[in-house]
Formats: sequence, C-alpha cells, structure tokens
Amino acid sequence: MTSGSLQFTVLRAVNPATDAQRESMLREPGFGKYHTDHMVSIDYAEGRGWHNARVIPYGPIELDPSAIVLHYAQEVFEGLKAYRWADGSIVSFRADANAARLRSSARRLAIPELPDAVFIESLRQLIAVDKAWVPGAGGEEALYLRPFIFATEPGLGVRPATQYRYLLIASPAGAYFKGGIAPVSVWVSTEYVRACPGGTGAAKFGGNYAASLLAQAEAAENGCDQVVWLDAVERRYIEEMGGMNIFFVLGSGGSARLVTPELSGSLLPGITRDSLLQLAIDAGFAVEERRIDIDEWQKKAAAGEITEVFACGTAAVITPVARVRHGASEFRIADGQPGM
Repeated sequence: MTSGSLQFTVLRAVNPATDAQRESMLREPGFGKYHTDHMVSIDYAEGRGWHNARVIPYGPIELDPSAIVLHYAQEVFEGLKAYRWADGSIVSFRADANAARLRSSARRLAIPELPDAVFIESLRQLIAVDKAWVPGAGGEEALYLRPFIFATEPGLGVRPATQYRYLLIASPAGAYFKGGIAPVSVWVSTEYVRACPGGTGAAKFGGNYAASLLAQAEAAENGCDQVVWLDAVERRYIEEMGGMNIFFVLGSGGSARLVTPELSGSLLPGITRDSLLQLAIDAGFAVEERRIDIDEWQKKAAAGEITEVFACGTAAVITPVARVRHGASEFRIADGQPGM
C-alpha cells in the first residue's frame, strides 16, 4: 500500500494473540494495559526524508544509549481512538486534526513534520491488520492509538537530531478513570506549573507530562483524582487539568454559558475541546474563551452560578468535576453530581 511516494510493507506477527486471549483482554482492557499484535514504524534521515514504512510485530525496539531522545527529550506524540459502529465498520474521530497537531508539536521541538497523508495511512494500515482488537459497538470501549516521533540519532551534543523514528502503537481502552464516567475530585497546584509563556505548553510533548507527575502525586496525597494547573506568571488563572482541558458551565437551561480558558500558548489546543465548543455553538449556547481565576471559580461555585465543571480529552472523554481542593479550602460544584 502506498501513501504518496511512501510504500508500506506488512510483516505479520508469527504468534499473535489467540481469539480467547484477545477476548479476555477486551473484557477488562483498562488503559494502556495491553497492546495489539502489530505496530507501524517509519524512519527519517536528513537528506532522505521519511522512508522504510512498515507494519511489524509489536515488540521492544533497539536504541543507542546516546540517542538524543534519551538525553534531550526530543519527541512528540498524539492520542486518538478508533471505534466500532453497529454495522461493524471502524471509524476514528477527526484524525486529520491529530495529524495537524502532531506537525505543530514537531515544529516546536525542531522535529521533521510527518505529512498528514502518511499519518492517516499509518492509522489505516495498523487498523486493517489489527481490526479484531477494536472493541464491540455500544460501549465506552475503543482502540486507543498512540502515534509518536522521537530522535534516534546517537550523540551527546545539544542540537536537533538528523535521524528520527515514527511509531504507531495501539491499545484497547476502557474507562480512563477507575470509576468510569463518574465525578472526580481535583487539587489546585499552587507550587508547581505545567508550562509557561514561550515554552512547550501548546505542544503534545512528553516533557510537559513528566513535569506534571510530582503535582499529580501531590493531588493523590491530598485525596484528589487530578491536578488543576494555574498560569505560570500570576499563579491565579486556570489553565487546564492533567492531560485534559477544562470547561465551566455558568447558569442552566437555555441561558447556560460554556466557558473555557483561552488558548494562551501554554495549554494544549485539545481536539475534544475544539469539538465541544463548536457543538455548543451549533446547539445555540453562548461560549466564552477567556481567563478565569481560582477566586472567581470558588465564589461563583459557592453562589450557585457555576453549575457544572468538566474535563475533556481523548483518553478521559468528558469527566465531571465534583470537588475542588485549593490549599486549606475545599468546595463543591453544585450538588457534586454529573450535570446534564
């Protein structure tokens, strides 16, 4: 199969999972716990471009100990899902937007951009080989797809690499949170920040997530499921949650307004976020992209003006927020139950 001038070759796994093994994994997939039998691999070399596109058996990869990614974190990734419809067909949601965001992230990290057509074809190739791993229709389950690019060139000099590898792996996925789609509690981080103006916050870059782990652990220590990030400059404006964008509903019924932090360059331009904004507009709701500070959140929640808060993202889909801890204070959103 070809995509432009790039031809994909397929090497099937010799010992793929049996039907019984796969069905057992699909019953309780978790998130990132199991992987399909195959993955896509494409190489890049300066002067040659992207080449050697293959579907190969899933497994460990060989990497030089001095590979630039291991020392200077030159990598980017994406996340999207494939769903099975009632008629048996398999679809993905706005994969073109993921392709565009991967290119944007790559530009920020000085990584060669993968053409959109190659990205889309890699999804088709992997799903065609591993379609049996896509869960059945009608539930929350899906096949989570993780494309990523990383620098493979060996060397300890601080510079952009000249060699890279694109991999696409897949994992059957159930609910992101253990409780499924149920209200979560959040911890507002006042000591740490996720990203800063001029940094990499708008890129889907592993370093952003590594920098969030300590605050996420702090949230767990304080009895919360997730962390909420404040801006890096004034430490008062809401930016996003750990790996998810955040929305506030002010009012109720037909007069309800949907508010979300504006894209400041230090938070991720979520595809689910963008989709929800457009759907809300199409449904006739007022939407606002603006700064909202922690004091406004707490005061309007106490006054009943903020009637619902939720996080959104590919992995978590839409997750309601019920309880907020901010330093020594704690407050609830409405009655603490999912909104309408």
